[in-house]
Amino acid sequence: MSEQKSYRSSFILLTTLFFLWGFITVLVDSLVPRLREVFELSYGMIGFLQSAFFVAYFVFSLPAGWLISKVGYKRGIVIGLLTMSAGCLLFYPASSERIFAVFLLAFFTLAGGITILQVAANPYVAVLGPEEKASSRLNLSQAFNSLGATIAPIVGAAYLLSDKILTSVEIGNLSVADKDAYYLQEAGAVQAPFLIFAAVIFLLAVTFSFIKLPQILKDSAANGSYFQALKRKQVWMGALGIFFYVGAEVAIGSVLVNYFLDLNVNEIINNSPFLKSIATGLIELFGGSTENLDAKGLVGAFVMFYWLGAMVGRFIGSYLTKIFKPSRILMIFGLIAISLIVVSITSTGLLAMWSILAVGLFNSIMFPTIFTLTLDGQGDLKPRISGLLCMAIVGGGVILPIFGNLVDWKGFTAGLLFLTVCYGYIAYFAFSKKNI
Repeated sequence: MSEQKSYRSSFILLTTLFFLWGFITVLVDSLVPRLREVFELSYGMIGFLQSAFFVAYFVFSLPAGWLISKVGYKRGIVIGLLTMSAGCLLFYPASSERIFAVFLLAFFTLAGGITILQVAANPYVAVLGPEEKASSRLNLSQAFNSLGATIAPIVGAAYLLSDKILTSVEIGNLSVADKDAYYLQEAGAVQAPFLIFAAVIFLLAVTFSFIKLPQILKDSAANGSYFQALKRKQVWMGALGIFFYVGAEVAIGSVLVNYFLDLNVNEIINNSPFLKSIATGLIELFGGSTENLDAKGLVGAFVMFYWLGAMVGRFIGSYLTKIFKPSRILMIFGLIAISLIVVSITSTGLLAMWSILAVGLFNSIMFPTIFTLTLDGQGDLKPRISGLLCMAIVGGGVILPIFGNLVDWKGFTAGLLFLTVCYGYIAYFAFSKKNI
């Protein structure tokens, strides 16, 4: 009984970390439309901007696995939190000086901290109880990850997207005094939120340094190599599934604001008192101003429903994967995601908007289910495999530039059709599992 209580307490504490990195990851997405206007970036360049965030998963995952094997899971979590805090602080000089390279460094550092947390927390939650319930546990933790992701777009719409960004021509027409005032206002819009996040994350690091977590994982240094893990078909197929899932989910989440503007959804919302009240109500709920609300802030509020779907789906998925084979649920969700994308690109207006937002609901179980299906039956190689699976999150940095350049070249239809291939592989991975 005392062991179960210890597991429950540890599960709750670790779930706060899932919430944290879900919130921060999507908040960074909310910053993308602002940076696109500030630096006048193409969609292809936006893909490379996001790559700085996701390439960190590739760079940090294996070192994070090695680090955790040396210092332990708790200290690894603390180091991850401190790295995230440092990444948040870097947004201060980046926004003050309006230097694109420093924004890239801030994205990279922040993602490095999140990577360390992921490598530690995902396998820890998976083994924090009976193996047959691992998928259900990880779906539940990931539901709180999605809760953070759901709140983040509203915070972003309220504080990062609500005001109009001037073009380089408009800035050139300002007086020196007005230009300095504008730059100060621009910097403040980014600095204040990220300084608060840096402080909160630092306090979490201090808190975790004093918490005792149960020792339930063996020393991963003695449990095989990454090469041994990759020789197993289940492992590299699962890693490829994570690669495509993250790429597709983030590609959609990163362009929703611009996709909705391309569909002229902002005009539909403005002309609908009901829809406009939803957008303004959500922004005001988080303390944002709706006076002279910019179009991207108006449609940005609806991005919340993409991540809300992921949260609701994970709570539902936690139950479904208890009573049905997780691989079967994963295959069905992958096929539905493809169908919704096709509906969106073959329709207009609100139908196109709500169908692409609904993809979030069916993204919900993909990460935790692919993760646990890949870890299933892998024994002491689990910590190594976790590092490889987290490394595959680099898919966000590879898929995004391809997607972005397709959008620049042929429009959103071509880009979104490309993402159906990603979901097709996920459905195939689920089908290929023997326990389907």
